[in-house]
Amino acid sequence: MSSAPPDDGIPWYKKSHLRRLNFSIATLVLFSASSGYDGSLMNGLQALPQWQEFMGNPSGAWLGFINASASLGTFTAYPCVAWVCNKYGRKRSIAIGYIFVILGTVLQTTAKSSGQFVVARYCIGQASAWWGGSAPLLITEIAYPSHRGILTAMYNTGWYVGSLLAAWITFGTRNYANSWAWRIPSVAQIFIPAIQILGFLMAPESPRFHTAKGEMEAARQILTKYHAGGEDTELVRYEMAEIEHSIVTEQESNRSSSYMDMFKTPGNRRRLYISVTLGIAAQWNGVGVVSYYLSLVLETAGIKDLTQQTTINGCLQIWNLIFAVGAAFSVDRIGRRSLWLTSCMGMLASYILITALSGSFATTGSAPTGIAVIPCLFVYYAFYDIAFTPILVSYIAEIWTYQLRAKGMAVMQCVTYIAIFFNTFVNPIGLGSIGWKYYIVFAVILVFITINAYFFYPETGGHSLEEIALIFDGPSSSAPRREFVETLHHKGDLEDYSHVEKA
Repeated sequence: MSSAPPDDGIPWYKKSHLRRLNFSIATLVLFSASSGYDGSLMNGLQALPQWQEFMGNPSGAWLGFINASASLGTFTAYPCVAWVCNKYGRKRSIAIGYIFVILGTVLQTTAKSSGQFVVARYCIGQASAWWGGSAPLLITEIAYPSHRGILTAMYNTGWYVGSLLAAWITFGTRNYANSWAWRIPSVAQIFIPAIQILGFLMAPESPRFHTAKGEMEAARQILTKYHAGGEDTELVRYEMAEIEHSIVTEQESNRSSSYMDMFKTPGNRRRLYISVTLGIAAQWNGVGVVSYYLSLVLETAGIKDLTQQTTINGCLQIWNLIFAVGAAFSVDRIGRRSLWLTSCMGMLASYILITALSGSFATTGSAPTGIAVIPCLFVYYAFYDIAFTPILVSYIAEIWTYQLRAKGMAVMQCVTYIAIFFNTFVNPIGLGSIGWKYYIVFAVILVFITINAYFFYPETGGHSLEEIALIFDGPSSSAPRREFVETLHHKGDLEDYSHVEKA
């Protein structure tokens, strides 16, 4: 595949068809900003006395349920998302998310009771599911081949765009004397989805979806228009050859009937294991404590001032965005596996320091010791950002074949949100009961996450989406496809098979 794109020396940004395509993908990336906005928003609202008064100063299990309600909404939606993605297309699934985000924003902004606020959060969680289960798939399946790794990795970095806005909007309204201190940040949830509409409407449907529906000509037209500027190039013929043969082969072998197909072959069982363990690791690596309960974490370090807490939260989101985007642009050069291992080992070392410093502060009450927790939090997040932000979603989208890609994403996301629901419900109880000692639990879990990444997460870089099957299913998975492409060459449908052979 790396040999197929034309080597004309013209950068992509000077080609109108690639500018249009990448503009659409950039707007699709921002769908993750909705989840990021919500996560950071709850951090900010918990620091506002106006919100605390409205909600009745929630704590313990009730506070956990308020935060977990969004995760509950996301979890219950994902099975439907996977079905709609495969039945009606990726774009229609994304459109459903707009309905829920509008409903959730209206309910949350106009909330008259804590119950209405919880229902609003459930709707926001639904929107996150429809976008999180569809947008990454669409990005992966429409991106220009040599851009796919970076653009798919960029998806989750949008989380910090949303969290950054929420953190600073909440900071700006912190001194309002009435409920608009939290209602203004609530209504602002709709701003990012609103500015995405143009790019979303411009984006093409997945050519793989059209192929799966037997609409080969529609798929070919999309690839021709967006990957080759309207010309019938060797790249388009190569892509269609791989896509058509891969999807037709899957359909003929009946490997797309249900979730049970994930257990039928060694390759799929390995994919499923990765999807489940990554879903758990994404939240049980300690990030859930900091993401949703930063104010409680800072209080254990002696930082209780409202302005200080909201400032730290805002600066942390800027820091996260920088490292996440940097890692996304490095994913093809450094490799997925190297990023996983570096991230896990770095988080483990950072969490040990955070635990030690928090424990020392609790014992001595030393202010410098408490303040030292802050840079450790930033270091921890830097290591988290280089893998779990950019490649968590993109890695899952890459490893599954088309027929199970939406289901594989749904499994990973469902497991993730089960872990989030557990974390957001249990973490305030643990922090309230044993304080800094609760961090030890996550330090131990990080040891197991690191070992698991070392033994079970392979490198997927350097392959087309269809050729990644070679890693999981063995050489037999690629041999028929290569024979199919060779047949096209002999028929004259490919100009130079040596490119395919080299790739």
